[in-house]
Amino acid sequence: MSDDLAGNYAVAFGGALQPGRKCALLIVDVVMAYLDPQSDLYAAAAANALAANERLAAAARSVQAPLVFTNVEYQAGGIDGGYFYRKVPALKAFLKGSPLGAFPPTLQPEASDIVVTKQYASAFFGTSLAATLHAMGVDTLLITGYSTSGCVRASALDALQHGFIPMVVREACADRHPGPHDANLFDLQAKYAEVVSETDAIAVLRR
Repeated sequence: MSDDLAGNYAVAFGGALQPGRKCALLIVDVVMAYLDPQSDLYAAAAANALAANERLAAAARSVQAPLVFTNVEYQAGGIDGGYFYRKVPALKAFLKGSPLGAFPPTLQPEASDIVVTKQYASAFFGTSLAATLHAMGVDTLLITGYSTSGCVRASALDALQHGFIPMVVREACADRHPGPHDANLFDLQAKYAEVVSETDAIAVLRR
């Protein structure tokens, strides 16, 4: 981003958020649909982001921080996907039973982790995630996953609106193209979240 753009935004959006007292890691839709080159949702950058997610998950488990995975699943014909399913034909990858909806072999939820199955972009919309996290005393979310411009952005915005401090981990997110990835991280940082490095995210977990 140019200095002029950064300066323009700084006039209105100069605030910063600090992590709170209890942090959870929210891994949004890190599933095979984005990692399989034969999938309509494939994102070439997803493999590098997967490695970052693996390291973050290991760090979260090492300090017993809550770990939340989301996935997407639709009933036959996408009947529970509403207009979102109609708008995005590639969502057929998430019909119940599709292998593209599976978590990758190297990043599987464990028994103590929370798994949220959703039908829309945000991890919070139509789910009990906010209530679960509030009951656990979580006030800060490290957010990762696919795609940056879609479900990651929607989940970060909803995290803020549900009373959580959202911290989006740059290296652990991916999109189909660098343009939407970078633009959405810029806008999230300006208005709705803190965009942090993997190193800083691990430091937050270990505080």
